[in-house]
Amino acid sequence: MHRVDTPAGDRYAPVCVPVACFGNLRMLLRITLLAVVCLSTTQAPAEPPNIVFLFADDQRPDTIAAWGNAHIQTPHLDRLAGRGFSFRRNYCMGSIHGAVCQPSRAMLMSGRTLYRVPMDLQGVTLLPELFAEAGYSTFGTGKWHNGAPSYLRAFQRGKAAMMGGMSDHTKVPVADMSPSGNELINERTGEKFSSELFADALIEFLQTRDDSKPFFAYAAFTSPHDPRQPPEPYRQHYYDHRPPLPENFMPQHPFHNGWMTGRDETLAAWPRTPEVISDQLAEYYGMISHLDEQIGRILDELEQQGLTENTLIVYTADHGLAVGSHGLLGKQNLYEHSMGCPLIIAGPGVPHGATEALTYLYDLFPTLCDVAGLSVPDDVDGRSLRPIFSGETETVRDSLFTTYEDKMRAVRDDRYKLIRYPLINHTQLFDLQQDPSELHNLAEDPEHAGRVDAMLALLTDWQQRTDDKQPLTVDDPQPMEIDLTGRKRTPNRWQPAWIVEKYFSE
Repeated sequence: MHRVDTPAGDRYAPVCVPVACFGNLRMLLRITLLAVVCLSTTQAPAEPPNIVFLFADDQRPDTIAAWGNAHIQTPHLDRLAGRGFSFRRNYCMGSIHGAVCQPSRAMLMSGRTLYRVPMDLQGVTLLPELFAEAGYSTFGTGKWHNGAPSYLRAFQRGKAAMMGGMSDHTKVPVADMSPSGNELINERTGEKFSSELFADALIEFLQTRDDSKPFFAYAAFTSPHDPRQPPEPYRQHYYDHRPPLPENFMPQHPFHNGWMTGRDETLAAWPRTPEVISDQLAEYYGMISHLDEQIGRILDELEQQGLTENTLIVYTADHGLAVGSHGLLGKQNLYEHSMGCPLIIAGPGVPHGATEALTYLYDLFPTLCDVAGLSVPDDVDGRSLRPIFSGETETVRDSLFTTYEDKMRAVRDDRYKLIRYPLINHTQLFDLQQDPSELHNLAEDPEHAGRVDAMLALLTDWQQRTDDKQPLTVDDPQPMEIDLTGRKRTPNRWQPAWIVEKYFSE
């Protein structure tokens, strides 16, 4: 087989050569063997694997103890990483608006790139929908940010689904899928913390499922998205054992990136102080540790039911978050901390290991199809990651493109990363090998002029292949300078009283 590069992504296609072209029997036997091997890689496994997909919200890639963070407690994610395969350079492609989680989920569920998928998923074949057609029982709980019609189409069963982007974690508005699957019923406010509520729903499905069928179960947690309000013991633990400030902590971003005062960025005053960011990091870590405990409950349930050996578990998040890095708080930027997100896959046929290969969240669509032996729709842009964890290849792409609104475009390869800000005609270049925190801009260094040109060309190529029409320069650039000191902020309606009092009383 050879890889066919198309704008819709890489796919594998067999090379068909007439037998008459071969001059000897040995070559014929080699080609016949290759055909048999290629055919076997697309056949369904003898026993279809179950799928449990666990999806966090706003989790940075550097917040798992097993991945090297000695300041956070994630024993159950560590347990999953200890027997699974870690993708250490996994990314969300980006967003067309401030609610980055919505397009991230649209890309995940469709396998398509950002500019090729509608946010409501209308007219798109959805990942769980495909598994249902293959005979799987499908179930969904938690955050669904792409409209009720697509949720009802995606799953056969559903409980405690939240149709929206965020809420107070102790008052989550949820509803259940009707027995007919045609509507959402039993609308209510969740009586438990969000992570517990969604874990309960998934565990209940595991206990009541039709065990004559394989299943695809999806739990989209709203943690650690703000409000960062972990149960008090988790919050207090990190107040007492504070994580250090990130190396790239700044009081304010050094220039106006175009998104300096969006909702996420108003969760703390400017300039950011070490004390405030320390508290917010403690609360953020508390959210993740509490979520980790719920992940442990799900893993325990799978073990108790004897399902671990034939269940593929995916743990990932929709994107990362700044939380003080580069003077930012949100995910509306293209730095590694915000577009990167964890990805661990564990289960049958997946060895323990890790990779630095560049991957996208939307690669999970063809990956899960590949593992289950399902055909991938022609309009899917993602690339199966199975060849990476099976040892067939080290990577599925040599570079990666990220984007945010009309304000930012970025491209990176194995070592270097270029970020372009079209509205201010500004460029950053980082050597991620020497400068993983993205602190030293090399774009104005004459020694790197050729690299800047080459990466701008690569960026343009990515734009063309993904239907991104945004020009990289403007005739009338906006000012780069901005001073937000003392700027008035207003809390949104989801922030609990203690957060309002703590962070908005000025």
